[in-house]
Amino acid sequence: MDTIKLFKALSDATRLRCVVLLASHDELCVCELTHALGLPQPKVSHHLAALRKVGVVTDRKEGLWNYYRIRDGLPPWAHEVIRAAAEGVKSEAPFLHDASALGEMPNRPGGVCSA
Repeated sequence: MDTIKLFKALSDATRLRCVVLLASHDELCVCELTHALGLPQPKVSHHLAALRKVGVVTDRKEGLWNYYRIRDGLPPWAHEVIRAAAEGVKSEAPFLHDASALGEMPNRPGGVCSA
């Protein structure tokens, strides 16, 4: 993991918002992130691809849906940076709103995307 690339990736507001949401969930579908952030799917997908390229997240495809999660193989220091950042901002805007919007997303029976 390249330290500079990690911090550059996290310096973008949309990417940081995605990472903060992912840090508190096992994985999220692109549609869940799109709903929570209130942004168009192509924009969210673009930022998730950038995070994947740097090695912050991994994805898996299930049918038509793409699911993302924080990469398990991150160095401990990188996991700690993400954990500390997510914990530190979770009660601030826009992160608090993102979590609330995700929690209120329709069609998530059992907390899982079913769009």
